[in-house]
Amino acid sequence: MALTAEQWNAEYPVGTPVIAYPGCRPEDDPTAEAIPSKTRSKASVLGGHTDVVWVDGHSACIALTHVDPVPADRATEQ
Repeated sequence: MALTAEQWNAEYPVGTPVIAYPGCRPEDDPTAEAIPSKTRSKASVLGGHTDVVWVDGHSACIALTHVDPVPADRATEQ
């Protein structure tokens, strides 16, 4: 289950390492683009209905359902 913007912000500060999937998730499409990145904003609610965050290397916000935080022990691998 995806976190709400409020829950995300309580757990993950700006600059958190993430893997972002701007189109679709790999479990839905094995060729899905994965962007190793970090957040560049707090999460917010877009249009009153979609929880999103902005990440480095992508020009649009991405739904939190398409952003996975990278565990601290793997963050240095990016």
